[in-house]
This record gives sequence, C-alpha cells and structure tokens, in this order.
Amino acid sequence: MKGNLPSDRVRETLIRREGRTDPQHGYHPERRPIDLHLRLGCINLDKPSGPTSHEVAAWVKRILEVENVGHSGTLDPKVTGILPIMIGDSTRVVETLLSAGKEYICLMRLHATLPRKRILEACGEFQGEIFQRPPLKSSVKRELRLREVYYLEVMEIDGPRVLMRVGCEAGTYIRKLCHDIGLALGCGAHMEELRRTRSGPFREDETLVTLQDLKDGKEIWRETGDETLLRRAVLPVEVALRHMPKLVVGDGAVDAICHGAPLAAPGVISLESGIEAGEKLVIYTLKGEAVAVAGAAMRSEEMISTSSGIVARTSRVLMAPGTYPRLWSKKP
Repeated sequence: MKGNLPSDRVRETLIRREGRTDPQHGYHPERRPIDLHLRLGCINLDKPSGPTSHEVAAWVKRILEVENVGHSGTLDPKVTGILPIMIGDSTRVVETLLSAGKEYICLMRLHATLPRKRILEACGEFQGEIFQRPPLKSSVKRELRLREVYYLEVMEIDGPRVLMRVGCEAGTYIRKLCHDIGLALGCGAHMEELRRTRSGPFREDETLVTLQDLKDGKEIWRETGDETLLRRAVLPVEVALRHMPKLVVGDGAVDAICHGAPLAAPGVISLESGIEAGEKLVIYTLKGEAVAVAGAAMRSEEMISTSSGIVARTSRVLMAPGTYPRLWSKKP
C-alpha cells in the first residue's frame, strides 16, 4: 500500500458566502486560448536517463518556442522520472514545488546478502526524521541537516538487491540514504537505479509525457491546427498548485490582487480548512483560475468568521492585470 505525503491531507471546503462570476471575463483553466494556455502551462515530464535536468528544460523551450521555462527539483543525469516543467508566467510559482514532498522507486544494492528480517528492520529505522549530510557532488553546502522520510516500503528483495519505495521531504538525498542504510547493516550499500514517481501534485500514474509526446503535439498543432495532443501534454498551471491550500474570491477582488494588493475578508467566497497563519495558499477565481500565491494572515477559523481585516498578503501574481474589471480605487 502506498504511503501519503503531507500535502495529501483532506481539507474541508468552508463556504463564506454565495458568489457569481461574469462569463465575459477570464477563462476556465482548460478553456484558455492556446497562446494563453502555453503561457500559463506546466508539463508532467518523464525525464529520460542521460541528459541533465537543465538540458531537458532547454529542449522543452526549443520545442515550444517560448521565452521562459523552469524546472522543479533537479534530477541527476542517470535518474529518470517526473521533472515538473513550468512555462512562461508559470515559472513564477516554481518555488512552491521545490519544497513539496517527493516519492522515488529505488533499487539499492547491498554489498552482501543478508537475511530479509535484518534488512527490513534496518530500513524501518530510517522512517521519520533523519540526519543527512549532502554528498560531495551536491550543489548545496555540506552541512548536517534534518530531513523527514514519510514512508519507506521495501517492495522486493532479491539477493543483495533491494527494491523500495521512498516518500520523503524535499532535499532528501536517496543516494545518501542507501549509503547510510548500508552502514547500519554493517555491509555497505549503494544506489543502483532511481526513478522519481511523484513530485508534489505531479504523479506518475497521471498525465506523464515524454519529450517526443511534446514534440508530436507541437508539430500536429502547427501543421493542422489540432490542439488536442498539445493540450494533453501541456497542462494548466492550476495542476501544479493542487498541493496547496485553496481560497476562492469574487470577481470584484481579482484585479486588485493582480496589482499586488492584499486580500480583505469581504472578497472571500470560500476557503479550505486547516490553514494556519503564515502558510502559503493559492487564491482562485470562481472559474477555478489561479490568481496569485499568498501568505495567510490568519487561520481558517478566523477567515470564515471575521467581517473585516486582511486575510492574505499577495506574494506571487500569476494572472495579468486587466483580466477582470477594475472595481477598486487608489484613493484612500
């Protein structure tokens, strides 16, 4: 049975008031015109073994002929699996994915053949909070730091080879995890193969596409005008934000947020439970469009009950100003 990452928690939707949206402004995320769709798109990309993550991102940029592309969570050249790619204005929220939990399927090779029970006991000791020092070839400072392994499931043992599924906090080095398990067993171990099967809201069992899929979709659209395959490969940016708490606002509050204004309580239509003050959340329109990433200024219980005050402070704006009509004034 697969384990869960912290972002999998179930949140209740809290309704503050009723709201209606004007169909003349904005678009439902899946109905955006293709040029806007590409500017606010993301890709659940299956990285092949061989190239670096930066090279893969550069190829995506060349295929789609866009100005900006960013990737979240660098994978070593030989590692395969999910590499989230953000396009155009979506690159503004790459940082929200960097801290999201990850899942890997790892083939670890022990340097001796040991009893199954002993291997399971040793692996079990590495669930929970662990100390790690980044390896020599890492891009971060080699300081001892605390990381959490949410689950470590041994799937199969074949002689010295151990196949396991690991769900962990961002910044956990699986190569180092294998090395440390080998030390605990007293025989040594190393990572033989690794595949990332989840990165925050992106999963392997959902719309996972290859570079060839992306190329095919782009060429078919260019030659025939058929957007179907391209839209299957490039997803709305909202998919990349599913792991974050949600807050919905009325049409009248949208443009002010697009200009960086904080969100006041009267603009809130609904929100999710469990939001804590200081936590990052996503502000949406009634059509489901992501407007901005913001920091909560109060808890969910306070947001739903207060009649005034600032409930969230805008930090990263996604939606272009003017998408919704301006119903606010700069005058005090």
